Amino acid sequence: MQHIFVKGTDDLAPTLLLLHGTGGNERDLIELGKEIDPTASLLGVRGSEIENGMPRFFKRLAEGLFDLDNLDIRTKELATFIDEASIEHGFNRENVVAVGYSNGANIAANLFFQIGKVVKGAILHHPMIPRDDVEIPDLTGLNIWIGAGQNDRMCPIEQSTGLKDLLEAAGANVSIYWHQYGHQLTMDEVHSAANCYRKNIR
Repeated sequence: MQHIFVKGTDDLAPTLLLLHGTGGNERDLIELGKEIDPTASLLGVRGSEIENGMPRFFKRLAEGLFDLDNLDIRTKELATFIDEASIEHGFNRENVVAVGYSNGANIAANLFFQIGKVVKGAILHHPMIPRDDVEIPDLTGLNIWIGAGQNDRMCPIEQSTGLKDLLEAAGANVSIYWHQYGHQLTMDEVHSAANCYRKNIR
């Protein structure tokens, strides 16, 4: 997968797997990653699908309606890529934290739904429930933070709360941060994610 790797200053810090939203690229979340952990290595990845000229991590049939066959393929591809990238760039495969926004947060969530504890934790900005056709593996001990907007038309409130409930039912420890805005990232949201990362994930 097309990507960029930025070596961190602390070898004991996690590598942050940065997964952009629709229309983004492998560089989009680099600054976000630095806000979350200035010492961590950063692995920015570009989605392999193209929708109307915009990169995505998996196909959708309509807004909010995912192509589940394609999601399955691309999720497995991403999991394999993490393994390969850890060898290529020399980071600890057991010390990876996913940081996703929108489409990137959705495929990160589906890693947990479909495969299990592929990474040690996750920061998910404005995710949705990726699918309802699988039995979620045991996620006991996995720490996940969710950021959500109370007026997010692309990701309704019930999607955020529903995802939290499903992940917790599988054993994950999930915290959710609400702001009053829409689908955009806010600095308050970023600061909340960074605080949770330092306390519970890192």
